[in-house]
Amino acid sequence: MSEVLSTIGRRKTAVARLQMSEGSGQITVNKRPYEEYFPTINLQNSLLFPLQAANLQNKFDLNINAEGGGLNGQVGAIRLAITRALVKFNPELRGELKEKGLLTRDPRMKERKKPGQPGARKRFQFSKR
Repeated sequence: MSEVLSTIGRRKTAVARLQMSEGSGQITVNKRPYEEYFPTINLQNSLLFPLQAANLQNKFDLNINAEGGGLNGQVGAIRLAITRALVKFNPELRGELKEKGLLTRDPRMKERKKPGQPGARKRFQFSKR
């Protein structure tokens, strides 16, 4: 496989576009190394989890463009994009990755603010008199 696999992952308002090609395991996020872009070990481990679950660390070069949301949302979007690319590469991995919950798109989003209220659920203080 010398072609580039492209996938998209989303979580909350974050969108991650991924290009995956065979290589030495170099991962760049927005033209920066992922260790620099995601400063904490938890975020870095979360990003690498699909590759570790499929036992394919250091087999692919990943070029990722992440936008929107915060760092946690972006990591969730990247995880989904990586998982989808791995399933495209090898459909036999699907069952194993699905079992670990990696193929599920997290549907939770911020609820919109309603008119006549200060927030999505909060109401203005009720005054009886």
